[in-house]
Amino acid sequence: MSIKEMIKEHPHVGADYNESLGEAVKHAMYCAAICNSCADACSAEEMDMRRCIRLCMDCADVCTATYRVATRRTDENRQLIRTVLATCIEACETCAVECEKHDHDHCRRCAKMCRECAEDCRRALTELNEEVHSDGQRSDFAHNAA
Repeated sequence: MSIKEMIKEHPHVGADYNESLGEAVKHAMYCAAICNSCADACSAEEMDMRRCIRLCMDCADVCTATYRVATRRTDENRQLIRTVLATCIEACETCAVECEKHDHDHCRRCAKMCRECAEDCRRALTELNEEVHSDGQRSDFAHNAA
């Protein structure tokens, strides 16, 4: 099953499928699962991993909200999609920085996935900002995540 095909089959999408947004959706789904798993693995570590667990859980929740909002295409709200993409970038970057502090395979994998997800969300956000809407207006939404 392909999320790309599912989105394309929506009556309001069809040929207007946004490849970068589709990639962001896919990686946000993966990132949510990996962050959730990393939080659980961190809870089994002997050292104090409370901050890492918290940031992984926050990131998983934000990624879940991102992919859910971005896959809803009926009467789509592009400004809300841009907002959740920017929030996802922030959550992923914050989680990646924390996970990179720990010498655990699960944290390294989580940090890598978070970086990939943030980059895909950044590309989708840029592309959405460049679209000209039916009313002839362009909307810009900036995000300054590190």
